[in-house]
Amino acid sequence: MSFSRRYLLGLGAALAAITVSAAGLADSKKVVVAYQTDALPSSIAIANGEFAKATGTEIDFRRFNSGAEIFAAIASGDVQIGYVGSSPFAAATSRGLDVKAFYLASISGTDEALIARNGSKIEKLADLKGKRLAAAPVSTDHYQLLSVLKQEGIPEKDAQVFAIPQPEIVAGWNRGDIDAAFVWDPALTELKKTGKVLLTSKQVADRGAPTFSAWVATAAFAKENPKFLSTFAAVIDKESNSFIKDKAAWGADSDNAKALAKLLGGTPADQANGLTNLSLLSVSQQASPSWLGGGEKSGAAQILKATAEFLKDQKKITAVLPSYAAFVTPDYLQAAAAASN
Repeated sequence: MSFSRRYLLGLGAALAAITVSAAGLADSKKVVVAYQTDALPSSIAIANGEFAKATGTEIDFRRFNSGAEIFAAIASGDVQIGYVGSSPFAAATSRGLDVKAFYLASISGTDEALIARNGSKIEKLADLKGKRLAAAPVSTDHYQLLSVLKQEGIPEKDAQVFAIPQPEIVAGWNRGDIDAAFVWDPALTELKKTGKVLLTSKQVADRGAPTFSAWVATAAFAKENPKFLSTFAAVIDKESNSFIKDKAAWGADSDNAKALAKLLGGTPADQANGLTNLSLLSVSQQASPSWLGGGEKSGAAQILKATAEFLKDQKKITAVLPSYAAFVTPDYLQAAAAASN
């Protein structure tokens, strides 16, 4: 499986071809969608209302600090769709939550990284021993931080690892309470101002701990509302292609970057820079056996299982499922692609 930089390909007119009304939803209530602060082209569709317009549905978008928080909201019944990382995804499904990944937003890239604070006396990975480290709880960053310690032969007990939300990481960093942190934007850009990158997420993946981020829906919602999810996926693809085809329209001075900064935080320049760090998969790649379409052998299912096994070894979860194939599907991508033809 390759984790090199990829680009999303078009679904063309899928957005125009697929329509669904609020009456088509299971209970005619508004849909609650959870998102995070990652710089993504699709977030512009939250800011400008395109998701709601395309689906013909009232959507309540709620911002969360981590995938773990989103899965807690999904488990409580408050959220039907969410943007999450593979580590909290593996943890949640291992604990019995029935969700399906229907779109892979990105794979391990340079948009997440392990940063050492200037003055921390961390010059190389071995220097992490005995230091104060941080990452968002049960996030892909937390998983990769623990993986790096394991790869370097540093027992977790030999480093102070704080699992705290990103806003607290930034505050602790600025006070000098944290020596190194694994973070994503906008925290990543902020920490880079007074620190240096030790490893990117892509490099940690190449060392044996790959991750991905995905849009997931509860299995019940997915079963009852396939057209909604297909349309939702088409909107994501439309905005991603806009970014790929015309990067100038997403630059630091663009209306898109300004809208993303208003929605997600940071500055327009932060958002524009964050977009360039993404590692994206084409729709055809996502639907292939290498990622969502391979059942038991699909790349996403294998990453979930490997992550779950690691989390169990770390005593973060108590059990690993025999298979994670039931939690990934190419169906909604394929339906959107078919509608565009």
